[in-house]
Amino acid sequence: MRSFFEEFKKFILRGNVVDLAVGIVIGAAFTKIVESMVQDIFMPVLGLITGGFNVSGQKLTLYREAELKWGNFVQTLITFLIIGLCMFLVVKGINALHKYVLKDEEAKPPLEPTPTEKLLTEIRDLLKREAQPETKPEA
Repeated sequence: MRSFFEEFKKFILRGNVVDLAVGIVIGAAFTKIVESMVQDIFMPVLGLITGGFNVSGQKLTLYREAELKWGNFVQTLITFLIIGLCMFLVVKGINALHKYVLKDEEAKPPLEPTPTEKLLTEIRDLLKREAQPETKPEA
């Protein structure tokens, strides 16, 4: 039983699990911010542009109380597109930062081989020369 808890502790304290948990919490908070931006800023402006048309409240009555709430779907779709755009911009920014940071590392000259590496290279070259059959020029 003790090994189970030790294994669980190792699993839960891995960097990947903690990073994932932080990402989920931040993503949930970010989603709330974007939903508020869509509902409280974009949709009223859209309503003003369309002459007071409220997209989120639009529905189509199918039969008695059965309703197709297409306006809410459109609002959710707009929220999704904005979140997707924001995530695209974040990833694009991180990639640009990586290129900027890694560019400095690529500009560094290659390291000089260690004495062991030099010796191993010489041994490899000797073995290659011995493995090749000697060709004698015909006279």
